[in-house]
Amino acid sequence: MIDPADVASLVCRFSDFSDGEAVKSRDLVLMLLERSPAPFSRKQFTPGHITATGLVLAPDRERLLLVHHRRLDRWLLPGGHVEPEDPTVLSAARREVIEETGVRLEVDGAAPLAGIDVHGIPPKGKDPYHLHHDLIFLFRAASDDFQVSPESRGVVWCRPSEFDRYAVPGSVRRAYQRHRSSGVIGRILRLVPESVRHAWQR
Repeated sequence: MIDPADVASLVCRFSDFSDGEAVKSRDLVLMLLERSPAPFSRKQFTPGHITATGLVLAPDRERLLLVHHRRLDRWLLPGGHVEPEDPTVLSAARREVIEETGVRLEVDGAAPLAGIDVHGIPPKGKDPYHLHHDLIFLFRAASDDFQVSPESRGVVWCRPSEFDRYAVPGSVRRAYQRHRSSGVIGRILRLVPESVRHAWQR
């Protein structure tokens, strides 16, 4: 069983004050984790529940994996609900990515939290309108191979220049840019002598 306190600790470490929507979503997720008796249950609709998503990069570290969601009729990141057998939210995200796309992911330890997005889900059948409190984890694919699942109409590797073509949501674009920016900063820091880096950290 996933401990809400562990997830709250992970969410608290996420901070990008240049992304006001992500910060607001972070606060809503923390409130849900603190006050809800079942924050991971797909049957909790007031206000909603935690979901897990993967921002999957191709081996070239540039292209992004998208699925065409059958129900919502939109290109989105692969992801979905947390199941009772999932040991962590990260595991739930990894499972959903593999189920929906068949992509082979690199095994690189704990994937970082790349974004947080709270968004509305339209009613369907007995399920009323509710909110998905989505935690987006960064994964890297080991190859370009994928397959289309029954839940999707298509799977595609999308370049940044194609974001408009696939109507990639703003939260996904910002999470992608956050990753790219951190990568650039990391490469710059590796060029700086260690003695200088230590001086900056004092």
